[in-house]
Amino acid sequence: MTIKLNGDPHDIPQPLSVSALLVTLAIDARRVAVEHNLAVVKKAAYDTSIVRDGDEVEIVNFVGGG
Repeated sequence: MTIKLNGDPHDIPQPLSVSALLVTLAIDARRVAVEHNLAVVKKAAYDTSIVRDGDEVEIVNFVGGG
C-alpha cells in the first residue's frame, strides 16, 4: 500500500492507525501534530484513525528553542 507522507510516496504493509504509523516511523507521538486527509487528528484519536492506501498524512515536529 502506498500513502503520501509529507508530500512523498511511502509504502506501508497494511492499514495502520496513526499511532502504529508513528511507531513504525520511530516518531515520538508527544512531539508531533498529525494531519490525515486534510484534517488535524487529535491525539486522543490516534489509535482509532486508520491510514489506508492512497491517504495523505502530514507530520509536523515541534522543535523547542529560542
